Amino acid sequence: MSNSSLEKISTVRLGTDGPRIGVQGFGAMGISEFYGDTDEAAARDTLEATVEAGVTLIDTADIYGLGANEQFLAPFLAAHRDEVTLATKFAIDRRADDPSYRAIENSPAYIKKAVEASLRRLDVDVIDLYYMHRRNPEVPLAESVGAMAELVAEGKVKYLGLSEVTGPELREAYAVHPIAALQSEWSVFSRDVERSGVSAAAELGVTVVPYSPLGRGFLTGAFADAGKDLGEGDFRRFQPRFTGDNAVANAALLEPLHKIAAAHGATTAQIALAWVQQRAQVHGLTVVPIPGTRKRSRLLENTGATRITLSAEELALLEPIAGQVAGDRYPDMSATSTVREQ
Repeated sequence: MSNSSLEKISTVRLGTDGPRIGVQGFGAMGISEFYGDTDEAAARDTLEATVEAGVTLIDTADIYGLGANEQFLAPFLAAHRDEVTLATKFAIDRRADDPSYRAIENSPAYIKKAVEASLRRLDVDVIDLYYMHRRNPEVPLAESVGAMAELVAEGKVKYLGLSEVTGPELREAYAVHPIAALQSEWSVFSRDVERSGVSAAAELGVTVVPYSPLGRGFLTGAFADAGKDLGEGDFRRFQPRFTGDNAVANAALLEPLHKIAAAHGATTAQIALAWVQQRAQVHGLTVVPIPGTRKRSRLLENTGATRITLSAEELALLEPIAGQVAGDRYPDMSATSTVREQ
């Protein structure tokens, strides 16, 4: 199963009235930042493989590489615009002169500036799916979504998405303008979105787009302790789950994944992705995870997961893992939906 061919993956509808997209998407973040150095030629080849394999939802954000990720995608988009559903995001403000600076900007004025900058960097006339990357509770949600809705009316954006919001926030936003996608972290290790987001998405017909479905690589077995195994420029060295005693405890939780992978002749990454893909049947909604990679071989391995079905017994083995994970998803959880859950 791990040596997947270029058989195209199946498709699903984005939201209630969006385009058909591959049942697995592609997260482009790691091409430009966060996970160490990138071989740009290999990354471009991987992008070409997405289209060949039917992976059509391509996900970026204006903060990835301070805009560099959007610029990197521009030539690929120019060559494949009609084959790709392009998603990007606004809301996290960073400064090139202060790497530690982060602010969450949701004001209508900021949104109008952000979309113009993204359109310019991506060199496109319209963004297919435009997300609010993070919620700033100090700005009324109706104001932010209202400004996003104006972008749809102006023809700059086709569909709207929200990232890291709670179920009640999703419903509140949907009342202002239909929301096509909810993007949140969702994996065997991270199930916070199930507290309220998943049920709201199922009720409204919103597609859930899980980011980090491979636990930032930890579920693949690529590293056991980020502090020891990864380079200085890798942000996972600062994630509580992946270092020190937490890393040791969490690595032990992977044993069921290894067991199930062996039974399927698959990789642990494929089993972790198959679990996420099967959430669609479990919860009665559309699920399109966006694993990221810079290698064609890994992209094809990932798409192979869409053709694996886990048995009830196998799902039962994986069920308790998230509740046993040591450490938070981020060093600072203040910008996540988790802290706003009732």
